Amino acid sequence: MSDNPLFSERLNRRAFLGASALGAASVALSACTTTDVVPPPVAAPPPPSDSAFGAAESMYAARVDEGYQLPAIPISKLDPKFVRQIVTDPTGEKPGTIVVDTSEHFLYLVRDGGKAIRYGVSLGKAGFGWTGSAVVHARKKWPVWTPPPEMIQRRPELAKYKDGMPPGPQSPLGARALYLFRDGKDTMYRLHGTPEWDSIGKNASSGCVRFMNQDIIDLYSRVNGVTQVHVRANFSVAGESSAVSNRTAEPIDAGVPRDAEILK
Repeated sequence: MSDNPLFSERLNRRAFLGASALGAASVALSACTTTDVVPPPVAAPPPPSDSAFGAAESMYAARVDEGYQLPAIPISKLDPKFVRQIVTDPTGEKPGTIVVDTSEHFLYLVRDGGKAIRYGVSLGKAGFGWTGSAVVHARKKWPVWTPPPEMIQRRPELAKYKDGMPPGPQSPLGARALYLFRDGKDTMYRLHGTPEWDSIGKNASSGCVRFMNQDIIDLYSRVNGVTQVHVRANFSVAGESSAVSNRTAEPIDAGVPRDAEILK
């Protein structure tokens, strides 16, 4: 090997450059090498959504329905358990069945997959209660309310409505009414709206189940045919059997309106 310092410097520089090139090639090669990298887990698809559910502020916001202005429900004053929601079905009934739990002031619409939509409701005063089984036979949007003669007799101030109170947000039947029949006869029992949102969760109406108007609109949209309804004092077997009653409810109206939709 030469002792020339210039030669040695050139040799060292070539060795450095060669090593650098080899290192770069090594990095490039390693970048193309397949390694046993575990891919991140694939997220499960979200469950089917229902556009009728979301923030309570949205569900109970003011709206115009069939030309009528519905005010917003002040949900800050409402017990959260009475907000419309999807829950595990406690009824054991087949999908499409409606069950009213009078002990808790809930109405359930049974869905597939062991779920149910739960609505908060108001129930009949003592002495006007009704329990048992029936079917939704007719329904009506924004029904005219006609108080029955026995109601006018108790409350003479209602005589001005003997030919019917026009529909609207202040109507006792609210935005929708579902009419319950048993053995082809009107039970006088209704599932209907009310402007008195603060009655939800209480015993306040004359023998019927009433909803916040936004909720009865939602339920109405889901009942498109004859639907089984069970009204129970509780969900135990004993409670169910003792709850069955053949009597009709205290009338809240004069009967099913002529222009109601008859379900089949």
